[in-house]
Amino acid sequence: MQAVKFTGHGDTDVIEYGEFPDPDPAYDEVLVDVKAGALNHLDVWTRRGLPHIDLEMPHVPGSDAAGVVDAVGDGVSRFEPGDRVALLAGTWCGECEYCRDGDVAMCVNFGVIGEHKPGVHSEFAAIPERNLVPVPEGVDWETAAAAPLVFQTAWRMLISRGDVSPGEDVLVLGASGGVGHAAVQIADHAGATVYATGSSDEKLEYARECGADHVVNYETADFASEIRDLTGKRGVDVVVDHVGAATWTDSLASLAKGGRLLTCGATTGPAPETNINRIFWNQLQVIGSTMATPGEADDVLELVWDGTFEPRIRDVLPMSRTVRAHEMLENREGFGKVVVKPDSEL
Repeated sequence: MQAVKFTGHGDTDVIEYGEFPDPDPAYDEVLVDVKAGALNHLDVWTRRGLPHIDLEMPHVPGSDAAGVVDAVGDGVSRFEPGDRVALLAGTWCGECEYCRDGDVAMCVNFGVIGEHKPGVHSEFAAIPERNLVPVPEGVDWETAAAAPLVFQTAWRMLISRGDVSPGEDVLVLGASGGVGHAAVQIADHAGATVYATGSSDEKLEYARECGADHVVNYETADFASEIRDLTGKRGVDVVVDHVGAATWTDSLASLAKGGRLLTCGATTGPAPETNINRIFWNQLQVIGSTMATPGEADDVLELVWDGTFEPRIRDVLPMSRTVRAHEMLENREGFGKVVVKPDSEL
């Protein structure tokens, strides 16, 4: 089969698209004929190399995909050939105290398909049964591939961990990205007044279409000052910051007393300076969140499948042009998700 792969870490020149051994489904695994995949910033970090993760090379990336069940291994009971499915990329041990309590997203051995294990940007992929969800007829492959990782991440962060309530003010940073544009829609759906930042007027208009009530261009204005002005110097109840070091100080400054800073990533770096005085004096909460449980993913994907939420697609490319897809993420081009399809599907 054909697959996206890299044999070492580095810039985009390490990415190849070519022959790779066909996978066979092991016990409890499903062989999926991949119709579409989607990129996340995680793919960029995995390609560059992450601390403490030693990947077997060549590595196939990709943590989002959807397709048709081609075959099933022994022990599979939920799916059969011909079923439409999408990937939930989180992996867990099933044995630690958190798994036994039912919160598998807190697993001490939590991992991500495509980051810690071989991914799904290939013509076929063998995937554990528990990592698949059904995709209804009528949902296009681009939507099915683009939605799961970012919408489950944003849902757990805002709803389960952040407890966003009707009437609250929520600021979403980087609203043009995958998690960002999902968070805008979820916060709006929860009844919050949504503030969003972006780097261009075009991106901010897309954010408004997704449900943002107020927008701030962070290239031309200091967003913390703008938020203070827009809220009558009060600040917002919740900030969604998946940007990291570049925005952390201003995120804390944007919060009202008792506010919550929600984080699920750090694309500009993991070690920001922190004003501890502001945290304790204003009694702020910093809440981390990673991926979601299968139940949380089911809840939010039901709202994607019925059209309540819409993953925005900035471009659809053949997998042979995955280098270009990485460039679009690194250069912050466009709004929403980048989808890649096996060349044989185009």
